[in-house]
Amino acid sequence: QVTLVESGGGLVQAGGSLRLSCAASGRTSSSVGMGWFRQAPGKEREFVAAINWNGGRTYYADSVKGRFTISRDNALNTVYLQMMSLKPGDTAVYYCAARATPSSGTSYYTWEYAYWGQGIQVTVSS
Repeated sequence: QVTLVESGGGLVQAGGSLRLSCAASGRTSSSVGMGWFRQAPGKEREFVAAINWNGGRTYYADSVKGRFTISRDNALNTVYLQMMSLKPGDTAVYYCAARATPSSGTSYYTWEYAYWGQGIQVTVSS
């Protein structure tokens, strides 16, 4: 079992930056692929970024490529999402997710993630 807790969200003006953190606990939390997803009101949950189990590989949605950076510190069991040049369209609830398979890679499919955080609000004002 893996428990995920997001932090770092809030309100920011367009063009600003935020860094989300996802603290993971559980026996295999530092050895699985992790991802960030987001869901805006009235829309489906969408993929944002993913990182493989050791941080050596990352993958981004086209809409955030070049603006967002995913990273992890396995010693702290924490995954980060650095968000820069934020736009009003980035406004959503952001979710951290973990895969169940040890040594897993990146994935943009929601069904390949077994564990989810409770979500954290990010609001970008124009």
